[in-house]
Amino acid sequence: MIPLPIAIGIGLTITALIVGSCRSKDYGPVDTSQSVHDFTMTTISGEEYPLKQHAGKIMLIVNTASKCGFTKQYKGLEALHQEYKDQGLVVIGVPSADFMNQEFAEDSEIAEFCEINFGVTFDLMSRESVRGDEAHPLFTYLTTASHHPGRISWNFNKFLINGQGHVISRYGSRSTPESLRPDIAAALESQTGQDD
Repeated sequence: MIPLPIAIGIGLTITALIVGSCRSKDYGPVDTSQSVHDFTMTTISGEEYPLKQHAGKIMLIVNTASKCGFTKQYKGLEALHQEYKDQGLVVIGVPSADFMNQEFAEDSEIAEFCEINFGVTFDLMSRESVRGDEAHPLFTYLTTASHHPGRISWNFNKFLINGQGHVISRYGSRSTPESLRPDIAAALESQTGQDD
């Protein structure tokens, strides 16, 4: 039998380890001098795509992949695009092979796959890295200095951006596009109120 003082010490150590492992990583302060509007992407057809062109609109930025268990979410993203595009929602897909190389090597293959299989008409970007040292600067900002920082866990993480270019919500891969409707509707309504 373990003496009581030692048992208490072991218990405190285990508690400290559990609490420590549950703490979220400290990514530092939010950089309020920057916003999503400060970044430029490249479209899947190779054109410059400054995000500031969407100032005043709500953006949904998603890191996508063509060979993932969540790839069927393309259908839901396209449905959101069709439902809300005239109200000011811009859906942006950013293909990435960062998670188990689940993306085609060529942008032309990605574009063809998305069009044939899901009828995607929302904006698709060129394939990019979304994590680590090779991450596109937009994703470095989103995951370290935005209002909702934290590493991207897998394909189809989603960032909801307000008209001022700030992250107002983010969602993991298991959050379906359909489940985002209430938040998108609220963001669009809020933005309309600010435009009046």
